[in-house]
Amino acid sequence: MDKNTLVGFVLIGAVIVGFSIYNRPSQEEMARAQHYQDSVRAELQKQELEQKEQELNAEKTALTLDSTSLFYQASQGTEQFTTLENELVQLTLSNKGGRICKAMLKEYKDQQQQPLVLFDGEDASLNIGLEGKNENIMSSQMYFETVNVTDSTVTMRLNAGDGCLDFNYKLLPHSYMVNFTVEAKGLQNFFSPSAKSMSIDWKQRARQTEKGYTFEQRYTSLTYKPVDDDFDYLSETKDEKESIPEVLDWVAFKNQYFSCVFMAEKSFENATLESKMEQKGSGYMKRYHADMTTAFDPTGAEPSRFQFYFGPNHFKTLLASNDLSINQNDPELEDLVYLGWPIIRLINRWFTINLFDWLSSWGLSMGIVLLLMTIIVKILVLPTTWKSFISSAKMRALKPYVDKINAKYPKQEDALKKQQETMALYSQYGVSPMGGCLPMLIQTPVFMALFFFVPNAIELRQQSFLWANDLSSYDDLISWSTSIPLLGNHLSIFCLLFSITTVLNQIVMMKQQDMGNNPQMAAMKWMMYIMPVMFFFIFNEYASGLSYYYFISGLIGILTMWIMRRMTDEKKLLAQLEANKKEAKPGKTSGLMAKLEALQKEQERLQKERQERMNKK
Repeated sequence: MDKNTLVGFVLIGAVIVGFSIYNRPSQEEMARAQHYQDSVRAELQKQELEQKEQELNAEKTALTLDSTSLFYQASQGTEQFTTLENELVQLTLSNKGGRICKAMLKEYKDQQQQPLVLFDGEDASLNIGLEGKNENIMSSQMYFETVNVTDSTVTMRLNAGDGCLDFNYKLLPHSYMVNFTVEAKGLQNFFSPSAKSMSIDWKQRARQTEKGYTFEQRYTSLTYKPVDDDFDYLSETKDEKESIPEVLDWVAFKNQYFSCVFMAEKSFENATLESKMEQKGSGYMKRYHADMTTAFDPTGAEPSRFQFYFGPNHFKTLLASNDLSINQNDPELEDLVYLGWPIIRLINRWFTINLFDWLSSWGLSMGIVLLLMTIIVKILVLPTTWKSFISSAKMRALKPYVDKINAKYPKQEDALKKQQETMALYSQYGVSPMGGCLPMLIQTPVFMALFFFVPNAIELRQQSFLWANDLSSYDDLISWSTSIPLLGNHLSIFCLLFSITTVLNQIVMMKQQDMGNNPQMAAMKWMMYIMPVMFFFIFNEYASGLSYYYFISGLIGILTMWIMRRMTDEKKLLAQLEANKKEAKPGKTSGLMAKLEALQKEQERLQKERQERMNKK
C-alpha cells in the first residue's frame, strides 16, 4: 500500500467523522425530522388499515357461498380456540381456517418480561388451497370442527357431505416440533383424478423481540433450504421478492433468536418468497410471505405430511430437532444459526460452541464465561503470538543495519537495489520479513469465529453483566431522547472501552514494529488511530457482549505484549542473530527467503528489459 493510498484512507475517515459532527442536527431540525417520521408512520398505519379492510371485505365476499355448495355449512360459524402445549411451547389453534394462530415460548421472555409470543391473531395466516371439479377449497375461509382433542393433539375437520378433510396436529413431547398432516376422506368424487397438488399461502409479520431494531434486523431474514443444497435467504436490509426454481425442504420466517419453520415431507415446489421491511418503531421487523405448492393425494391413501418448528435459534436444539424430522434427508435446521464462512463455521461448531457450553455448565454469569473463553483462546494462540513477536523483535534488532542500507540508496530509482540488499541482509541473519505476518494470519479465523458466534448465541439474550442489562444488545447506561446521526440515542460503554483498548493496542504494535520516520508509516499510524474511531460508530449498535469480548481481548493483548517485551533481551537476541550468521553457509537460502530473492531477480530482469526498450526508442 503506497503513501497516496494510505493518505486517501485517512482523509476518507476524517471526512466521515467530520461530516457527522458538522451535520449534527439542531433541536429545530430534529423536531421537524421527528414530525416527518410521525407523519410517515401515521400514513403507513392508515394504508395498513385500508389493506386489512379490503382483505376483510374480500373474505366476506368469498365466504358467501351458494347453499348448494358442498361447503356451505362450513362457511358459516363462530371462531373458537383450542390449546396444545408441552413444557416448552403453547400453541393456540383456531377453528377458522384450522390453523395455528398463536405460538408462545414458555422458557423465553419478551422485552416486557412476559412469555415470548412469536405471533398472535392477525400476525400470521395459513391458507391451503385445493382444486375440485366444481369448486375449490380455501381453508382460511372455512370453519372446521374440532375433534380428538388432547393436551398435545387435535384434529381440525372440514365436513363435506359424506366426506371430510382433516388437518391433524401433534405437538411432540419435550420439543418445539409440531407434526401436521392434511388428509382427505371420502372426497374422491369431489376432486379431479388429475389433482395431485395443493397450494400453500403462508404469511407472517415478524415481531421485534430484541431491544435494538438495527442490530436485530441484521439477523432477521426469510431463509429457505433447497433439497440437497445449502440454505439461502432473502435480503435483511431491503424489500425482496424471488421465485425459487429449486424444490425446498423448508422455509423459515426467521428472527435473530427465534424462527417459525415450515417443512414438507414431499418438498415445496414453485415457491415465490417475499420479504418486506417494517417501519422502525412499529414493533415489527419484516413482513414475510411464502406462496408454494406440494404433493396431495385426493384419494386419502397417503396424507400430506408437514412439520412446524416454533422455537429458538439454538444450535444444539435445532441439531436435535433434525432427528425428529419426517423427511428422509437431514433438514440441517442448525443452519438457521449463522456461524460464519466455512472454515470459521467449523471452528465454531466443533470448538467454540462446545467450549461455551462447558463453561456455561459451571453456572457462571455469561460475562465471566466470555472472559474465560477469551483467556482460553488467547492461551491457545499464544505460540503463534510469541512467534510473531520474536519475528518483529528480530526485525527491530536489525534495524540499524537496515538504516545503513536506506542511507546507501536514498534515490527512488535505486529502490530495487535497496530492497534486494535488505532481503540479502535478512537472509544472512536467518530472519524472514513474513515471519510476523503468517502466525497472525493463522490466528485470524479463531478471532473471527467469536465475531460470528457471539451475536448468534441466544444464551446471551437478556443476560446482564456489570452495567449491561442484555449482552445480546447494546448497553445504554448513557442515553438521550433524540437520535444523533451515526451515533443514535445512546453511548455503549463497552464499545467505547473496546475502541480505547484498540487505540492502545495500535500504539503498542507501532512501538513493536519501530516504524521510525518513514512518511508512509506515519500515514499508516494515523490510519491505525482513525480505524478505532470508525469501529466505535459501527459497533455502538452491536451486541455489548461482542464489544466486551473485544475489550477483554485487547486488554489481554496489551498485557501479553508487555510481558513478552519484559522477557526479551534484544541485545542477547542480536548476539544470537550474529551467531546464526556465522554458522550459516554462505550463498545458501531456502524456503520463503529463496522465493523472495528469486522474485526480486525476476523483477530486476524485467526492469532491465524495459530500460533497454526505452533506450532503443
